[in-house]
Amino acid sequence: MASNYWVRLMAVLCLGAFMGIVCQDGADEVTAVYIVSLKQAPTSHYYGELRKDTNIFRHGVPGRNHRSRRNISRSDPRYNSYISRVHDSLLRRALRGEQYLKLYSYHYLINGFAVFVTPQQAEKLARRKEVANVVLDFSVRTATTHTPQFLGLPQGAWVQEGGYDSAGEGIVIGFIDTGIDPTHPSFAVDRSEVAYPVPAHFSGICEVTPDFPSGSCNRKLVGARHFAASAITRGIFNASQDYASPFDGDGHGTHTASIAAGNHGIPVVVSGHHFGNASGMAPRAHIAVYKALYKSFGGFAADVVAAIDQAAQDGVDIVSLSITPNRRPPGIATFFNPIDMALLSAVKAGIFVVQAAGNTGPSPKSISSFSPWIFTIGAAAHDRAYSNSIVLGNNDTLPGVGLASGTHKGRMYTLVSALHALNNNTTVASDMYVGECQDSSSLNQDLVRGNLLICSYSIRFVLGLSTIKQALETAKNLSAAGVVFYMDPFVIGFQLNPIPMRMPGIIISSPVDSKNFLQYYNSSLERHGSTNEITKFGAAASISGGLKANYSNSAPKVMYYSARGPDPEDSFLDDADIMKPNLVAPGNFIWAAWSSLGTDSVEFRGENFAMMSGTSMAAPHVSGLAALIKQKFPKFSPSAIGSALSTTASLFDRTGGPIMAQRAYANPDLNQSPATPFDMGSGFVNATAALDPGLIFDACYEDYMSFLCGINGSAPVVLNYTGQMCGVSTMNGADINLPSITIARLEQTRTVQRRVTNVASNETYVVGWSAPSGVSVHVIPTHFYIAGGETQTLTVTLNATMNSSTASYGRIGLFGKEGHVVNIPVAVIFKASYNITNR
Repeated sequence: MASNYWVRLMAVLCLGAFMGIVCQDGADEVTAVYIVSLKQAPTSHYYGELRKDTNIFRHGVPGRNHRSRRNISRSDPRYNSYISRVHDSLLRRALRGEQYLKLYSYHYLINGFAVFVTPQQAEKLARRKEVANVVLDFSVRTATTHTPQFLGLPQGAWVQEGGYDSAGEGIVIGFIDTGIDPTHPSFAVDRSEVAYPVPAHFSGICEVTPDFPSGSCNRKLVGARHFAASAITRGIFNASQDYASPFDGDGHGTHTASIAAGNHGIPVVVSGHHFGNASGMAPRAHIAVYKALYKSFGGFAADVVAAIDQAAQDGVDIVSLSITPNRRPPGIATFFNPIDMALLSAVKAGIFVVQAAGNTGPSPKSISSFSPWIFTIGAAAHDRAYSNSIVLGNNDTLPGVGLASGTHKGRMYTLVSALHALNNNTTVASDMYVGECQDSSSLNQDLVRGNLLICSYSIRFVLGLSTIKQALETAKNLSAAGVVFYMDPFVIGFQLNPIPMRMPGIIISSPVDSKNFLQYYNSSLERHGSTNEITKFGAAASISGGLKANYSNSAPKVMYYSARGPDPEDSFLDDADIMKPNLVAPGNFIWAAWSSLGTDSVEFRGENFAMMSGTSMAAPHVSGLAALIKQKFPKFSPSAIGSALSTTASLFDRTGGPIMAQRAYANPDLNQSPATPFDMGSGFVNATAALDPGLIFDACYEDYMSFLCGINGSAPVVLNYTGQMCGVSTMNGADINLPSITIARLEQTRTVQRRVTNVASNETYVVGWSAPSGVSVHVIPTHFYIAGGETQTLTVTLNATMNSSTASYGRIGLFGKEGHVVNIPVAVIFKASYNITNR
């Protein structure tokens, strides 16, 4: 295996030489990476034909085990090499005698390849009768100690799975991310354990390189590869910084993998402080890593598609993507892009796909995950928070942040600003950033020793040009008793994560509180009457410390950065009849594993754990919980798993009030209102209830194809991506059997149907609803009896009762006599009580 590394290294070197030749021979032609798909269907589509009737919920017919078929069809090397030869032959014939470089052959989800060519060569390929589609490559970006308790896992879902020591076992989660640190204890395996085999249906491998040596994988980490060919062709890949291996040089991938499936009970120790024990949502699930994103540049679609294709071919059960595109896909609809279409094939192959919603909230239509076959997750706060405070000599107490110990109780310490502790060789004119405390040689130790050093937190900290860690090193070198950071007034609306500190410290995060702090400090200075020199530092303070967690009943709430719906159907921002996000999950202030060489957060560099926030953290929570559902219901389709998570979601916070959503980047807690379905989808994930959903809404590949074919003018695009002809279809998003109803334009009246299947015992249900404002709703039947395994059709009629372009929301509830409750959110955007198209 080690020899493979040197082969790959030589390929990188040869690629650099190739790029130089291309540039010299065609200086006026800009070479780029293009993703080319062929008309012949990929492997998974043939395999999908074999298993399309195996779904246990199709007409109540029990499914058949399809594991062996899937293994045989995907792992036959003869077929894969044949496909590669077909691709090579096409390139030779289309570009006869010309220079090009094929980066990948896609076998399983897409029949196609990624190739490095000029625009003229791309046009030649597009004209070939075998070619369906040619798309220019595009860039993508990356978008827990307590959350298992907050989600009720120890007393709920884990108990149903036999305890944490079996929760998720046999399920493989594939992560498309920045890689993994295989040395982290969150991914270790006790070699004395016997009954923890690698799932038989998984056929992935582990790459071996100098920084990902033999033995990095085990029965927990069962597969690891990396994909960077598209980045290499651009000349932006730095092998020493980005690691030409599955090793995580960023930290993001290690973090997300441990949230979903990290080992149970791993001590979280950061900056010498203990913050509890960490666990993944499915601590016995298996992890397969497909590294396609990198610290220095993000990633590219060609590499991501290759990673997804390989993950599906290897046999993962769940794909977790904490990544989003850098731009909204152009063209007839947002759904038609290489990543989403590869994921559609993954869903056809039985893989549940989870994707982060994006961190571009809180504005409407900011969602970055579009398609109905993808389960999109927004970010919410959970109930744990870390707060710090500083008590001033005038008895004022100011709040702040900082994972730090406090100063000695009962003692006040003198406050000394860095700007007032300059040595004789330093002036503010010579070093305008000296107040940020980045260089101890600029400051007078005699003035700072034993006192609290005051430093400015400016925009340079936000940009990474200055760091808390360096300021703490300065304070340590000067023998300070602690550090107080005040917020520069130019840092507006920036919300700080709690930052670890190895000495007493605090960041006063509010500009208003920072102003009051400085007023107290400056007013307490004593100066010489004639020279104005400081003769005494009169201000004093004590730091309370921020190591102890506080718990709030006002959780969960949707975070301001979490991307929002409605789902934009196209680049003109027309609304789709699809509800996004699907769900929200914990994503704020999440403790999880960190790479030993991770650089994504300077403040956690060198630590084993980090606290991060984003929809990137929310998505793997759901990936792990989906593994628990897949373990209990192995024959659930991807849509059935999504349905179980959606219909059981919570609608209320810990106080019993509605879940709130932050509406502004600046002062988000002062700008919030009740969350709508376009903020939180079906609600906040309820792990235990999802394991007993009662009824599920099931949809299949053919449903999604009918939806795509129903988009006006989409037939050629559908043919290009899937190789399948569209028949006559009038289906739109509202007609897909989703556990939600979204109507972008309600002109007078609309009727939709939903099919529910009973996955529990026989039960009688009563139907109730609350209608969106400006809409009347009627559901038939209003009550029904349904036996286990049987299906019931619900007919929902919506009538506009007013003219309005403002979105309004309602909900349909199915209430079972055995205790099951099924929630269906309803959203209607444009409403017309008369037919305005005829006016």
